[in-house]
This record gives sequence, C-alpha cells and structure tokens, in this order.
Amino acid sequence: MAVNLATLRSKVELALAGRVVAPFTYRDRHAVETVSTGIAEIDSLAGGLPRGALTEIFGPACSGRTSLLLSALAARTAHAEACALIDGCDAFDPHSAEAAGVELKQLLWVRCRSIDQTLRATDLLLQGGGFGFIALDLSDMRAEVLRHVPLDAWFRFRRAVEDTPTILVVLEPESNAKTCASLVLRMEAEPARWSTTLETRAPDFFRYPSSWLLEGFGVRAELLRSHMQSSAPNGFKKHFDSAGRSETFETNAMPGFLSVARIEPAPK
Repeated sequence: MAVNLATLRSKVELALAGRVVAPFTYRDRHAVETVSTGIAEIDSLAGGLPRGALTEIFGPACSGRTSLLLSALAARTAHAEACALIDGCDAFDPHSAEAAGVELKQLLWVRCRSIDQTLRATDLLLQGGGFGFIALDLSDMRAEVLRHVPLDAWFRFRRAVEDTPTILVVLEPESNAKTCASLVLRMEAEPARWSTTLETRAPDFFRYPSSWLLEGFGVRAELLRSHMQSSAPNGFKKHFDSAGRSETFETNAMPGFLSVARIEPAPK
C-alpha cells in the first residue's frame, strides 16, 4: 500500500511539474510574519495579522469590526506602509479614520457601489501589488448578496497574496471566506456603557433621554480559525491554533481609544 501511494504521489508531482510547486504541501502551516492590529488583546488572542494570507473578520453591525479595521490601518500607516481600502458600499468615513490615527496620505480609498465592482477592484489591486495592507470592507452589504460570491473568488484572493508581504483582510456581516482564510475572528458587541447628567443615576432612560451620553461599549473577539505560526525576528515561533478562545476589549465613544476590559473563555 505504501509503495502504491508513493508511486501515485510521484506521478501527480510529475504531472503538475512546472505548474504547481509542492502540491502536497499544506501551505497554511508555514511560519509567517505577523504584524500588530494595534489592539493588544487581539494580538494576544490571534498573534496579529499574518502577511501573505487572508484574514476574515465578521460580525453584525456595531460589533467592533470598524474599530478593529481603523486600529489596524492606523498601525500600518504609522509605519509608512502603503495601504488600500476597498469600500464595498462607499461607507468609509475619512474624518473618523483620521481621528483614530490613520495617516490618510498612506491610504488608497477605492469607493464601490456593487459586489461586482468590489471584486474586480480587489483583483486589480492584488495583481498590481505594492500594498502592504489591503482591506476588503463588505460589512454593509446584504448577507444574501455575499453568500452568492463564488468560492473560487476567495480562493483566488488567497492565492494572490501567498508568498507576498501583503496582509489581506476581509470584513463581512457573516462568514463566507472561512474555507480560504488562515485567520478567522468573530466579533460581538457587549452591553453599552452610558453616563448621565442626572444627580441620581436613575435608570429611567426613556423619561430623560437627553441626559444620557454613550461612553462606549465592550467588544468580544472570538478566534474561530488559525492555521499559522508566527515568526518573530528572534527566531521564536509560536502556534496560534487555540480556536474557541475569546478576548474582550472596550471602545470609547471617541474614535481610536481602546482599553482592556477582561479576558474570558468563549461561551459553549
């Protein structure tokens, strides 16, 4: 049996020679360089964002996806890295991004109005190269539209960044690219924090709505998939494959302010 398998493997490698390098090598498990998201809790959970790989971040509206995106953009542009944002629904707010620390001079903003435009723009940027960080923001698109994106599109994007220094991040309301992603994070909003001008903090929000101000809210990030190991400059390698773990951080109403709340295991 072992002889037959070895013979079959040899025949397949010979048939694919010149077209596919090392067809039996699982490409997700080589050591990759990772960079900080700008949020210590996310870096501790996932090991940072991997270069040469596709990262999927998904969750419902107000789940912290945009906070994580702006933090990552601020971190990369602070290092003078060329970044691109493919905005699927033309929903990006450059003023909020700048307030969060994003250096807009380092950012190419591609404004799209349909899924077809968005996918074509992504293909063009990936093929052109030259960007250290590319974010494909599909957060505001209808879930049923994204479910019809062909699987080969995600696979093509993943292949386009492999063995390159590019970080590719896809943001969605639900997971669609998990099969092709090396890192998958699910985001969820925790209860909001409010402050009031009332002398007594009466819980009657509806009676005095104008006296209450939103301070911020908690964000829970859960690691669903991680098939990589980070490669640090000192040669130390660490696997980040403990799917099911989660960490929680807090956002302030002021854009870009992030602080630790707590660390908890994901609910079963």
